[in-house]
Parts: sequence; structure tokens; C-alpha cells
Amino acid sequence: MLVTDLEHEVVTIAQLYRDRADSENSFDELKNQWGWGGFTTQDLKRCRLTAMAVALVYNWWSLFVRLANPKARLEAITSRPFLLSGVARRTTHSGQQHLSITTLHGNAQEAQGMLSRVSSMLNQWKIAAEQLNLKSVWQYACENIITTVTGFRLKSNLLLTAQRGG
Repeated sequence: MLVTDLEHEVVTIAQLYRDRADSENSFDELKNQWGWGGFTTQDLKRCRLTAMAVALVYNWWSLFVRLANPKARLEAITSRPFLLSGVARRTTHSGQQHLSITTLHGNAQEAQGMLSRVSSMLNQWKIAAEQLNLKSVWQYACENIITTVTGFRLKSNLLLTAQRGG
């Protein structure tokens, strides 16, 4: 039961509560599922390095999973076994490399669809990267990520302006 003196509609209050829970959920996930609360040391440099490594892996994994499933955020406790429980084999034939992944998860078809989506997107980025300079490659990747995750397409010069600080 939630008791409040806010003058918002019930639907608005429910959304505010969900938004707050989503914000807190990230901290809970970092602490309990990524090990951010599981190390202590007197060596501050080592402690900071470990914390930064956990944060970096968390960010990359969150981005990867969001590209695989742009409609919703998936927690690490469910997404890691879902997307990582497979065996892969790399084969080379006629100068081309092929990666075959056999997933062991019960929802293998769904996982295969998500992994294929990310693979297709990375292949598109690779083709574009061969034709662009480094700054343009990052611009292209960031625009694709923003469009995929939010559903909004930015104007190309908007991102460059933000990078320049203007």
C-alpha cells in the first residue's frame, strides 16, 4: 500500500514509483550481481581499478543487452545465463570465418534472435567503419545506439555539437 499527499493522478504516481524503483535497481544490480560490493582493500588504487573495471563491464553488458532487446532492460541475473549459455565453433572456409553458436538455454530461439540482431548490427557497423574516419565511426555507432535504444533519430550534426561542447 502506498500512502501519499501528492496531487497527481494514480496512474502518474504509479509511473513515478516505477521510475524510482528502476533507478534503485541499477545500484542493487551493481552491488549484488556484478560484485561491486564484494571487495575491500587497504590499497585505494587497486580498489578504484576494480570498481572501474566492474563499472566498465556493467556498462558494456547493459549496452549489448539493450541492443539485443531494445524494448526492455534485462537484468544481469537473467540475461547472462540467457545469452551466454552456449557453445560456439569458429570455422574458416575460402577465406571467410563463420561462427556457429549452439545455445543450451530453454528459450534458445529467442536468444538466437537477439544474438542475430546484435551480429547483424555489428556487421553493418563494420561495413560502415571501412568507409569512415575514426570520428565518423564513433558518430555512426552512437547514433545507431541512441536510435535503437530510444527509438528517436538524432540529427547528425547534433551529436557532433555535443561532442565539441557547444
